[in-house]
Amino acid sequence: MDMSRREFIRKMTALGFTVTTASALFSSFSCRPTTPPTTSSPPSKAVVSPNTSTVSAIAPVTTSQPVLPSETSPSVFDPSATYLAVVHGATPKVITETAIKALGGIEKFVKAGDDVIIKPNICVAYHTYEYAATTNPEVVGTLVSLCKGAGARRVRVIDQPFGGSAEQAYARSGIADAVRNAGGLMEIMSSLKFKDATIPNGVDLKKWKVYSDVLGADVVINVPIAKHHSLARLTLGMKNLMGVIQNRSEIHFNIGQRLADLTSLIKPDLTVVDCVRILMNNGPTGGDLGDVKLTNTVIASHDIVAADACATRFFGLTGADIPYIRTAAQMGLGTMDLGRVKVEEINV
Repeated sequence: MDMSRREFIRKMTALGFTVTTASALFSSFSCRPTTPPTTSSPPSKAVVSPNTSTVSAIAPVTTSQPVLPSETSPSVFDPSATYLAVVHGATPKVITETAIKALGGIEKFVKAGDDVIIKPNICVAYHTYEYAATTNPEVVGTLVSLCKGAGARRVRVIDQPFGGSAEQAYARSGIADAVRNAGGLMEIMSSLKFKDATIPNGVDLKKWKVYSDVLGADVVINVPIAKHHSLARLTLGMKNLMGVIQNRSEIHFNIGQRLADLTSLIKPDLTVVDCVRILMNNGPTGGDLGDVKLTNTVIASHDIVAADACATRFFGLTGADIPYIRTAAQMGLGTMDLGRVKVEEINV
């Protein structure tokens, strides 16, 4: 069956199946198997833009990051294509556009007529984006504009702030204005749309209440900000998915496995990690500009595990240091060994 999970769910729900049933059926049909890369292929190297001679801000993968035996690299793209893009530059719009272009363009993810959901991190209503608790609005607005330019039928931006109301947080973050200016819709998440969803490949979580529109959308783009977290150690792509579920506090029990289980269900089509400003301490809410580090970088990949693993290096860590990244790689949800995939690093 040659179709994406979301396309399958959309077709099945149109026939009267629930999102949960359709998701379980898709898993049983094994529509999109993942294939580990062959060991005979030499590891690819990062490509640095010829217009710069600066040294990469991200160190190459070393043997200090173990590769788990079951880890795979999802064979979504041609192996010769860029698997992960790391772009450095002073303008969030430009580095976001460059990262998506390096992956093959937004058309690789979004088709004409698609219903797209973009999930940034809009954490609180009492800090602007400069405090690095919320995703940079220019990154989000740029992604909305790219999706609209690709012919998306609808582009919605959603989150569940836990500090202040959604309306307040959307406005305070600057994301609401950026989205509207780009032609997107800021959607207040309705409690009526959270439905029990079966997690067929979950190890600890077998069922959870998930925002049904996320499972039914044609495309989901995950846009976390990289920041410190007091319990999970770091908030990155997989941690950002907690914004589309209910009973979030319960995920912190066995968080490494439970976040990996959620990722196995939601599987964003594209993850764009905002590393323009990163929060080094006192996350996830922050509040002190002294904790913020300006790194002017965006990381993008179809592989959420790879994107998260790459972002850890800004904190002096590796993917193996973060339980949910390590567990997701072990479950075959992506790769944290960036030496086995094509990484393009660009300075603009």
